[in-house]
Amino acid sequence: MATRGTRSEKVRRIFNQFDANRDGGLNREEMASLVGAVNPRVKFSDEQISAILDEVFRTYGEFIDGDKGLTYEGLLRTYDDGAGDVDRDFDALGLDLVADAVKEPLAASEASSSSIVDERMAVETQKKQRTAAWAVSPNHGIVFDETWKIVDDLELLVKRLKTKQSKEGGKLKNDNFDAYSDAGWSRELGPSSEITEKRVFWEESGHDYAVFLKELGALRGRADGARSREEAFDGHMAIGRVLYEHQLFKESLVSFKRACELQPVDVRPHFRAGNCLYVLGRYKEAKEEFLLALESAEAGGNQWAYLLPQIYVNLGIALEGEGMVLSACEYYREAAILCPTHFRALKLLGSALFGVGEYRAAVKALEEAIFMKPDYADAHCDLASALHAMGEDERAIEVFQKAIDLKPGHVDALYNLGGLYMDLGRFQRASEMYTRVLGVWPNHWRAQLNKAVSLLGAGETEEAKRALKEALKMTNRVELHDAISHLKQLQKKKTKASNGGVPGEASFVIVEPSKFKVVGDRTTGRQELATALQIRALQRVTRLSRCSVELLKKEMSERDVSVSYSGSGVPEKSIRKPNLEEILRRLLSFLKPETFQGAVKAINERILSVLDEIGSGRLDLGMFYAILAPICGGPPDRRKRVAFDALLWRPMNEDGANIRKVDATVYIKLLRAVYLPSQAVSELMEVRGESDTSMVSFSEFLVLFDDPDLGFGIMPTLTKLETGDRNRHGNSVCSVCRYPIIGSRFKETKSHFSVCNQCYSEGKVPSSFKQEEYRFKEYGSEGEAMKDKCGVSLL
Repeated sequence: MATRGTRSEKVRRIFNQFDANRDGGLNREEMASLVGAVNPRVKFSDEQISAILDEVFRTYGEFIDGDKGLTYEGLLRTYDDGAGDVDRDFDALGLDLVADAVKEPLAASEASSSSIVDERMAVETQKKQRTAAWAVSPNHGIVFDETWKIVDDLELLVKRLKTKQSKEGGKLKNDNFDAYSDAGWSRELGPSSEITEKRVFWEESGHDYAVFLKELGALRGRADGARSREEAFDGHMAIGRVLYEHQLFKESLVSFKRACELQPVDVRPHFRAGNCLYVLGRYKEAKEEFLLALESAEAGGNQWAYLLPQIYVNLGIALEGEGMVLSACEYYREAAILCPTHFRALKLLGSALFGVGEYRAAVKALEEAIFMKPDYADAHCDLASALHAMGEDERAIEVFQKAIDLKPGHVDALYNLGGLYMDLGRFQRASEMYTRVLGVWPNHWRAQLNKAVSLLGAGETEEAKRALKEALKMTNRVELHDAISHLKQLQKKKTKASNGGVPGEASFVIVEPSKFKVVGDRTTGRQELATALQIRALQRVTRLSRCSVELLKKEMSERDVSVSYSGSGVPEKSIRKPNLEEILRRLLSFLKPETFQGAVKAINERILSVLDEIGSGRLDLGMFYAILAPICGGPPDRRKRVAFDALLWRPMNEDGANIRKVDATVYIKLLRAVYLPSQAVSELMEVRGESDTSMVSFSEFLVLFDDPDLGFGIMPTLTKLETGDRNRHGNSVCSVCRYPIIGSRFKETKSHFSVCNQCYSEGKVPSSFKQEEYRFKEYGSEGEAMKDKCGVSLL
């Protein structure tokens, strides 16, 4: 293992460099010099320096020694808390650890007349030079001499395994980790590189690895055979740390688990086991270990206070691994409160807030993280994404470019900047970004597909066709087949235009609603369809149509929720957003974590923002269930019944059969505010403060619900979309967008062109068909169209 010196030695060297008056403390002037020196590329204003120093001196008040300033122990604590990167700062200052390490033993030997002390110091120095920083740091060091022997032997075993696997056909593989966004993985000793940027994948099935495991087992046996439980714990923790540093995570986990058994209330083995489990993708188990670590840390008083922010951060990351982003936000906030200079916690908080659609709060947190760590590429990337979501596109482009300047192979920044250019119609620039993504990640099929679309937008049809074929080689998804079909249709249209078409003419025109007529009772109106399609889009992104409404009913009947009087002052079964997220996870248990994150974001933006209009963070759970019921899976009548039961479940309506009329009215208005926002803003204000005490039965509730003008009369159209929006109409393509028609087909009865439901809802017709009015008939399937063509009655 390369000589690296210890973390504490590096901090000591930095401290001595800036303790100009040698009084054992860093005053404000000395601290200002340190901040400027370790950030050479940043030009801080006097106000910024003052703000940083105020924060440091306030946060670490217990380490301030009068006028002398921040002590060495205080500076060490700031690095332990993640306020800076020791290795980066040490290198930026151009300090020489080896020279410093030579001086310290000499000073110690001069101070002592004992040759035994001199010898012991020499031995300790050798250990420090040959061993990783964690092993000799004050809080995580090796205590027993026997443990040093085990560590030395283990290093030899790992080195031997690495040599053998490297020789045998290159079995030891590296993955290009530098190409991906750093998750901001928080480490016990701050942001130094505990897991190297090159991820190592060991070959675990061969003979060499089996021999290694056998020899490792012997070392574990030596640790177990120690003279005391404390020494055995020391041995297993050291073994775990060495294995973890070499990225032998499965074996590292075994050691940390054994250490947990030996000292169940010690925070460190639980924390380390959680780290291993997270890297191995076992997020639920990682979360459980971090919760145990948190419990132990909180019970241990100040002993583990330095580690609490890191536990909170890693617990949040583990929750994000499960898709629980709202819950993760809570823990990131706790970490940032405990340690305001923890830039990684602020970055993760900002990213998580962006992930649930709370963009302004995300921007604030991410700007704070960048202020503390200006070269934080991931924070710049997520800040740019949040700015784009808020419509600040020009600033977003600048920030994306900054992320790319800091890390040229930053896939997320390149990919998202490509998407931004696409949104702005700058297709050539978008194509360039996707090309750069593919240069780093050649099998990124989404980048390949988007490259094809951007080339198409730029008018480079042949290049687009080639890019699409490449994407098809990477994945066989149906949307790629549709895209290729779309390209063929565009080619046909281009050929027709060159054979007598009108050059430069737009492919479609948008017709005012009054000119759109429907034929027959079965044909859906244009505006009604547009509204239903928006609700259907929400169903798709949340996957709630795959969640049976009976699960809502089961949640209400099987899980008790305490009544509170917070917020409105009336009794409510209210719940905090993170607890609501746990309920949603049970309802949508079939979703993968990343898909669940998208569902929570949509629910937060469309539903929770309306129900929690004052931003208290608490929601009326009964009302939430009632709002959710109409878009869940199940027969329409059953959805309405469960919505009514959810209102009945609320504390003020528990008479068994009827609900208050005012509650039914508020519910209908909220339902419209969530799903029909363009029609419902003024309506919601009208019912605030009503005091009608009359009661409403289920049959009376249905009248209110089904009202086509003031209720949720859109539901029949929505259920029609649910049952038919996967229907394909043979080879029929939309005459406007040229994509295959899926769902309903709307055929114009005079000119006989057909459009898809999306183009119909937007009022688009081909520019080649100009009429005073357009009369459309809807066909749910190709079979219906054939029957109509043959004159067969559909009644």
